[in-house]
Amino acid sequence: MTNDSHAHASCCSTSSAANPAVDAEGRENLLSGSDDMTTCPVMVGSRVSKTAAEAAGLFRDYRGQRYWFCCAGCGPAFDADPAKYAAAMA
Repeated sequence: MTNDSHAHASCCSTSSAANPAVDAEGRENLLSGSDDMTTCPVMVGSRVSKTAAEAAGLFRDYRGQRYWFCCAGCGPAFDADPAKYAAAMA
């Protein structure tokens, strides 16, 4: 029996490259600014650094509100039905 601690990769992995608020071991960086943190509207529960997401172009503006994403795959999903994801964040 093996003890595989690596999660399967997805567009929304919790690696530090995809989400700077999470370290390489998948632990949340609790010292990052809480005002800078939000959740992804597509992958609900995925924490997102607004600053890092904006630097990477991982955001959309919809009806006067900005939404930040945890990975590049979430932008196109949001674009397909922004009203659905905006309502989920309200």
